[in-house]
Amino acid sequence: MKKNKVCHITSAHPDGDVRIFHKECVSLAEEGYDVSLVIPNTASRIENGVNIVSFIYEPTSRLSRFTKSVNLAYKKALELDADIYHLHDPELLRIAVKLKKKGKKVIYDAHEDLPRQILSKEYLKPIVRKLISSRIEKYENKVAKKLDVIVTATPYIRNRFLKVNPNSIDINNFPIIKELLFDFEYDHKKGNKICYVGGITTVRGINELLEALEGSECSLLLAGDFLENGLRDSIINKNAWNKVEELGFLTREEVVNVYKKSKLGIVTLHPISNYYVSLPVKMFEYMAAGLPLIASNFPLWKDIILENNAGLCVDPMSPIEIGEAINYILNNPKEAKKMGENGRKMVIEKYNWDIEKKKLIGLYQELSK
Repeated sequence: MKKNKVCHITSAHPDGDVRIFHKECVSLAEEGYDVSLVIPNTASRIENGVNIVSFIYEPTSRLSRFTKSVNLAYKKALELDADIYHLHDPELLRIAVKLKKKGKKVIYDAHEDLPRQILSKEYLKPIVRKLISSRIEKYENKVAKKLDVIVTATPYIRNRFLKVNPNSIDINNFPIIKELLFDFEYDHKKGNKICYVGGITTVRGINELLEALEGSECSLLLAGDFLENGLRDSIINKNAWNKVEELGFLTREEVVNVYKKSKLGIVTLHPISNYYVSLPVKMFEYMAAGLPLIASNFPLWKDIILENNAGLCVDPMSPIEIGEAINYILNNPKEAKKMGENGRKMVIEKYNWDIEKKKLIGLYQELSK
C-alpha cells in the first residue's frame, strides 16, 4: 500500500509538543509516511524523520492568533500539497472545509473538550461563558460533520463527537513507556521529595498543594510554566514556598530525572467539568515511572487508581486531605512501593502509547485506501 503524504498543522502549540510531534508525527514517520509538521516560530528542519516547516508569527492579541496565525499556517500547508491534513487547534477548523474542497482528507484532533473548558474560565461572567461555550460547540459540530475523521484525546470527547460524525476515535494521550521504564528504587536515600509536572494554574491545584506542604516533611519539585498572569507573584510569599524547588519548563529527559528523584506524583486538579472526565498524561507518566499517586477524587480517576491500589484519591480543595495523603505515603514506604509497582503494571498492560499508536496507524491505513 502506498504511504500517503501527511501534514500535521498547529497554530498554537509549541515546538516539541509531546502529543503532536513525539507521539503522532514520529509514529507515522516510523511507519513510512511522508510526514510534515507546520508549526509557528521555530527552526525548519528534519527531526526524527519529520519535516518541520515553520512560519514566523508575532502575536499581538488572542484574536490575531485566530486570524493571522491560521492564515500563515494554511499557506504553508497548501505549499506541501499533502494527501491528508491533521489539524490540532480549534481555530484551524476555519481552514478545514477549505482543505476538503480541494480534495484533501482532513482529520480534526480534539485535544480538549473546548466547550466544557470555556465553562471553567472564571475571568468570564457565567452568562458569557455559557453563550461562548454553546456557540463554540455548535460551530465545532457543524464543521466536524464534514470531515473525514475526528480524533480525540479521551473517550468522553469521542462520545460527544460520535453524535455528529460516526468516524470519531479516541487516541488517548498515554505515555511513551520506553522513556520511563527505568529501575525504580523506593528508598529514603532520595530524601522526601514529591513532584508536580505540568502547566501551573489555580484550577490545577497549586494553592492547595502549597498549603498542604506546610504540614508535611517534604519538598516539592515543581516542573512547568506558570500559565496565569500574576499567579507566581501571588504564591511565592506563602509559608511553604521555601519547600519548593522551582524548575520551570523541562525537556523530556529532564522530566524523567525529576521522576527519578521523587517519591510520589501529585495531580490534584480542581473539580470542574472539563477535568472530571479528563485523562491527564502526567497521571500515567507518574505510574509508568513507578511513583504512587495522589490524585483528585473524581469517579473516573478513582476507578483507575483506587481499584488498582496505585495511590490515594483526595478532595482536591482540601489542603488537609492532601497533606495527610502525602504523609501517609512517605511514612509507609512498603505500601508506597507496592502502589508504584501496581501503577507501572497498569501502564505496561493498558495505558501506554504503543497501544494508542496502533489505533493511529490503523486510522491512517483506512484513509490511505
